[in-house]
Amino acid sequence: MQTKQTLIIYGGWDGHSPEKNAHIFKDALEANGHTVTLANSFDPLDDGEALLNYDLIIPMWTMGEPSGEQMNHLVAAIRNGVGLAGSHGGMGDAFRGQLDYEWMVGGHFVGHPHVGNYEVRVTPLGQSDSVMAEVPTNFVYNSEQYYMMMDPAVEVLAETTYTYEERDCTMPVVWKRNWGKGRVFYSALGHDMQEFTDHPYVLDLTIKGLLWATRD
Repeated sequence: MQTKQTLIIYGGWDGHSPEKNAHIFKDALEANGHTVTLANSFDPLDDGEALLNYDLIIPMWTMGEPSGEQMNHLVAAIRNGVGLAGSHGGMGDAFRGQLDYEWMVGGHFVGHPHVGNYEVRVTPLGQSDSVMAEVPTNFVYNSEQYYMMMDPAVEVLAETTYTYEERDCTMPVVWKRNWGKGRVFYSALGHDMQEFTDHPYVLDLTIKGLLWATRD
């Protein structure tokens, strides 16, 4: 079997520990037969043809500002079959204002007025999905609760109830989708590395999501 090629681009706001997260994902993917390239700049996005050689791209860069050409290369690579996957602000708040990217991801970060305990529920769709196989149907999570602008077309695997200004709404937490020939996976969980220790099934579902998104 041919080794899968993964590119992890990390950097941006240090509060999301991009380098530590990059190595956690790198180790897990290498244990699953991937060859992982780490880059702490946007340089790999300069070559659109070279991006097509990867099977998975993981953005781990909060509030980054790649050039328009670099972003066009990334979006084109996913449309042509490369997988895109990631978590929390590293993917959901990676490139603010890059509308094609945000549409491709299926949602983008707006804010987190609530930081603390909140309930995460696996949806009926998620309960039948292998990505969520080891995840409790309901669990309490302590972190930033992301409020996101969403594409209603995504396949929601887990959700939460967001309460703000005395109003409740159902907010997706974990989802996946297809984009052109590529697969896209996102989880809003994983602000702090300790969360993966406290909730090992969250790390498990994240890695399974990365593997699912990898080009088949």
